[in-house]
Amino acid sequence: MSSENAITRLISELSRLPGIGEKTAMRLALYLVQRKGKQVRNLAQSLIDVADNVCLCSTCKNITEADPCTFCCDTRRDNALLCVVATPSDVMAIERGGAFRGLYHVLHGYLSPLEGIGPDDLHIDDLIARLSGEDTSITEVIIATSIHVEGETTAMYLARRIKPFGIRVTRIASGLPAGGEIEYADRATIARALQGRCEL
Repeated sequence: MSSENAITRLISELSRLPGIGEKTAMRLALYLVQRKGKQVRNLAQSLIDVADNVCLCSTCKNITEADPCTFCCDTRRDNALLCVVATPSDVMAIERGGAFRGLYHVLHGYLSPLEGIGPDDLHIDDLIARLSGEDTSITEVIIATSIHVEGETTAMYLARRIKPFGIRVTRIASGLPAGGEIEYADRATIARALQGRCEL
């Protein structure tokens, strides 16, 4: 197989990644071709390792190399708190903040009727089974989906499904970011900040 075909195939595969268009894929492919050797082989081996070793945690559905994952196995975490997020990257973001020490459940997407994504396409039934189990110690579910139409739809649906279990359901706060200027905030952000105000 010629090197031209190999480069074309690489560009084609890279352009399938989310957020990578054909021009960016071409730049990445040419960068990798110029680097040859160890760096490219290390990247290829990392991709193979991910394909061979990474799976979903059978409990929380986060990505992991060990099942159950490190969060589910950590006895120092608060088993009474469960944070529901849309993606594994949301777990990483919350963990970077360092303020949450409970458990997680990853849905792997949002409800979106327009795109044909319903409850059966997400890990919602797994969440409900987890909450209805006899050995559950969860007393509060924090819904931490993004603040957009799909995130709000998903949050409302989850709240309706969870409340019959007698478990407290809360939603992450939204509003002005730390260090943000009020004069530059949009109307929806200001409205949410006022609705979510707390006593000092």
